[in-house]
Amino acid sequence: MTADDSFSRLEDDDYPAYTVGRAAEMLGTTQGFVRAIGEARLITPLRSPGGHRRYSRYQLRIAARARELVDGGTSIEAACRIVILEDQLEEAQRINTEHHRGTKAPGTPPAV
Repeated sequence: MTADDSFSRLEDDDYPAYTVGRAAEMLGTTQGFVRAIGEARLITPLRSPGGHRRYSRYQLRIAARARELVDGGTSIEAACRIVILEDQLEEAQRINTEHHRGTKAPGTPPAV
């Protein structure tokens, strides 16, 4: 692997570059919180060859949203469920938009 390959992985939002300690530090929370949202199945860390948890930037963004909800008084379990539902809604909206783009006749005005 070249240095260029290593650096390009750091640009990948899905590359598991962060340890649980670093993830907690970046989120401004505890390692226990990061583990708890993993136990609630909001995020699933990859494991290093030594068995250590590793998180991606994408996972940290999801964790940050859960932390916002928890800081606002929502339980961890409820916050995780809300974030999962928000993510599913966003995906469904994206698919719906793509579907409508692909099925409209050329020149058809957008639906109101």
